[in-house]
Amino acid sequence: MAEIVLGLGSSHSPQLSTPPEMWLTYGAGDKNHTELWAADGRPYSFDQLMDTVDHVAIEKELTDAKFETRYNACQKGIATLGETLETAAPDILLILGDDQLEVFSDQNMPAILVYWGQTLKNMPPEIPDSAPAHRKANAWGWFAPEEIDYPIASGLGLHIIESLIDQDFDVSHSKVLRPDQGMGHAFGYVYQRILQRKPIPTVPIMVNTYYPPNQVTPKRCYQLGQAIRAAVESWEDDARVGVVASGGLSHFVIDEDLDHNVIKAMKNRDVEALTGIPREKLNSGNSEIRNWIAAAGATEHLDMKMIDYVPCYRSPAGTGCAMGFAQWT
Repeated sequence: MAEIVLGLGSSHSPQLSTPPEMWLTYGAGDKNHTELWAADGRPYSFDQLMDTVDHVAIEKELTDAKFETRYNACQKGIATLGETLETAAPDILLILGDDQLEVFSDQNMPAILVYWGQTLKNMPPEIPDSAPAHRKANAWGWFAPEEIDYPIASGLGLHIIESLIDQDFDVSHSKVLRPDQGMGHAFGYVYQRILQRKPIPTVPIMVNTYYPPNQVTPKRCYQLGQAIRAAVESWEDDARVGVVASGGLSHFVIDEDLDHNVIKAMKNRDVEALTGIPREKLNSGNSEIRNWIAAAGATEHLDMKMIDYVPCYRSPAGTGCAMGFAQWT
């Protein structure tokens, strides 16, 4: 019988691969956003958001020293996840991540999809010489600079699909991507930054967190995690399996209260709190918290430890990315 022996949770923001002296460039770009979802669950323009926050206090978070400290803390968090994974040495890794119009589009946007092809391709991005420096800096945090076919545990992938169907999940599946298409950012980040390109067989599980009208509810995400664990434990192969949640926590407006409530609920196995998060709180980047909720459901038999929580502000309006790094063992 297979078993889930490890869980990991990690943010996957471009800021993680961008030198801290460039973070304000992202903050300047936030001024062009027309829908920055705030802690009240409503979208604002940058200027509107400035009217709702204590931007004088937030300005104190925007120093070079704090940027450097938080960048270093994030690198340590990622390294710790990699070390934890190497020590646990699972045979297979399940990756829970979202797609942001990379593989899917409005032509076809499944709520939940399991990929079970033989391999998943890394496609290096085309970065023109004229691209901004911060874009060049972060690109290789998502993808390798050459094409790589990463192995997929297709047997377990098929079994998870069949088991989810038996557990009343109407799950989508895929065995192949278009010839010019590679993996999405949520999966590329795990391969590049946590796996360090090690060819551990994976099963990518794509959860629609971002795009209405079929975003998966928090309750269904937790149930999905539980169903994934049941699927793994019913697989006949004797395999040790890890689970990774890729994405989150709150962004592009940092909501520390939301993040701490989610972290507390995961630590305490407070299913009611996790599944009761108001859905208006889970839009835009915040929506990726759904991947963590699913991972918590899959690892509810393990103990959760928060490695670090690093709120990386980048503008006086409170925009930025709250970085989280966690493990279940």
